[in-house]
Amino acid sequence: MDFAWTKEQAELRREAAAFAADAVRRFGRHNDSWINGYSKECARELGARGWIGLTWPVEYGGGGRPPIDRLIVAEELIAAGAPIAAAWFADRQMGPTLIAFGTDEQRAAFLPGILAGESTWCIGMSEPNAGSDLAGLAAAARRDGDEFVISGQKIWTSFGAVADYCYLICRTSHEEKPHLGISEIVVPLDLPGIEIRPIRDMTTNEHFCEVFFDDVRVPTANLVGVEGNAFSQTMRQLEHERGGIDRLLSNRALYEQAVARADRSDPLVRQEIAALETGYRLGELLVTREVLGQAPKGFSAATKCFCTEHEVRVANFVSRVLGPEATLWDQVTAGLCYAPGYTIMGGTSNIMRNILGERVLGLPR
Repeated sequence: MDFAWTKEQAELRREAAAFAADAVRRFGRHNDSWINGYSKECARELGARGWIGLTWPVEYGGGGRPPIDRLIVAEELIAAGAPIAAAWFADRQMGPTLIAFGTDEQRAAFLPGILAGESTWCIGMSEPNAGSDLAGLAAAARRDGDEFVISGQKIWTSFGAVADYCYLICRTSHEEKPHLGISEIVVPLDLPGIEIRPIRDMTTNEHFCEVFFDDVRVPTANLVGVEGNAFSQTMRQLEHERGGIDRLLSNRALYEQAVARADRSDPLVRQEIAALETGYRLGELLVTREVLGQAPKGFSAATKCFCTEHEVRVANFVSRVLGPEATLWDQVTAGLCYAPGYTIMGGTSNIMRNILGERVLGLPR
């Protein structure tokens, strides 16, 4: 077996690294750039290069490239801190979901804007009383002729305030078991009856939002997949969300800064750097296995758990190396304050361990 990069892959990595460095120079470096680095200009440039939908089928406007190519590009962009958030969710989840479960009309309506970097999407999933438990969703959509009438609340909806569309997971029936009766509906966010309130966190970021739906009318044509049977679709989405390179490299740029400043004549410091470098390599192997489809079903929970806990260890290392300087309010401090969120966003580590135990290992509840 040959584990070396091909000549074409090495060139793609160089191209992606050069673009990332230029994007950071022009748009600024962002901690956790896939969720905090919002730049429409950068998204449009990614679209023009064909780096959005890189692996999507050609017949839907995608690049038809192998998954490893997207991993290479994303790795360089995120590690450098290039602002890719305006396109990331739609590229990672919404586009593949519409390709897999959407209608031809939905693909024609929504995919071109995603591919061009013109449309930003958010995901309406968590609720005040239903975070990791999707079976507890209360936001509901009832049919009224050829429309759904949607009421309820979503929270922790990243980019709700600037998104064009919300990919809404809601309840369309209360008659079945809790995990049934759930549907996915594309909701344009300029419709009457929608109120969006940004949530300012301790790092001063405002990508999280509360979204309120008050009898919002959406065409039934915006239903994605089978009404009342979207739980499995959502689980597939979460496989994309939890097993990606974004869960490993969110604070890589801070790590590089700290390594450059660290006293590497100290054997204990060298030992810690070696442990973190090992963690990066293990995480990359786990992510690569997910990308290539070689991981067991549901194993993205383990990948996400390992990678995000590694990111917390990286943040602790950066804090120790920089010492009091890390408390001066700047991008470094903001990135360190953000670190506890890694093991919460997308499902807490405890939830990930439960999924791994029950669904992958088959352990009893």
